[in-house]
Amino acid sequence: MQDTFSISPVGTLISPFKEKFAVPRQPGLAPSALAYIELRGDANQLDAVRGIEQFSHLWLLFLFDRNLDKGWSPTVRPPRLGGNERVGVFASRATFRPNGIGMSAVELVRVESTPGQVRLVVRGCDLVNRTPIIDIKPYIPYSDCLDSAQGGFAQQKPDLMPVHFSNPALATLSQHPEGTYQRQVIEEVLAQDPRPAYKKGKPDAKHYAVHLFDFNVRFMVSDDQIHVETIEAFVETPPRC
Repeated sequence: MQDTFSISPVGTLISPFKEKFAVPRQPGLAPSALAYIELRGDANQLDAVRGIEQFSHLWLLFLFDRNLDKGWSPTVRPPRLGGNERVGVFASRATFRPNGIGMSAVELVRVESTPGQVRLVVRGCDLVNRTPIIDIKPYIPYSDCLDSAQGGFAQQKPDLMPVHFSNPALATLSQHPEGTYQRQVIEEVLAQDPRPAYKKGKPDAKHYAVHLFDFNVRFMVSDDQIHVETIEAFVETPPRC
């Protein structure tokens, strides 16, 4: 029996989530967020997606490529359990896994094709920008949606927090053609409270920042509400030589 296998990505996902912080912890929690799967290599052809428009949703299999060099542990601390209780890695969707493979169900919006590039437009993903996609499969409702399934410690959707935008933040968004869409995505992401689990339910005077779209979104949490203070153009820090 062969013990090792080689996997090559079939595509690269382009999403608004430019860093791991604040990426939705499950698919569908930021339903407005659009992403694009740019097919690669031999998969970059219309024949490879012929008939895919018949399906409303897709399974994406992908690599946690930013974690592959960090190893894994047989137990993890899921955020849904407060970040303190340990469970087995196979009883979680933790990003640090033996083979670094994840899966997400997303909505298929459309197929786009330009000379030399085929891409799928999807909605509701939970993947950081530039994630390698290793396979794409149609979501089949009669077999993939199981009414009797139990969700263990993640049975219910996470509670959402109100999100308020300051006037300067709203002014920044109003200057962008897609400002209304971008505000919706920012609100859906921050409403899930992306802070570490141990911070939740406790006084927190810290100011946070997250890179979404091409913005640096600065926010804080008080009175069980998210307050977006400023939205600025993100400036890439040049690497140190």
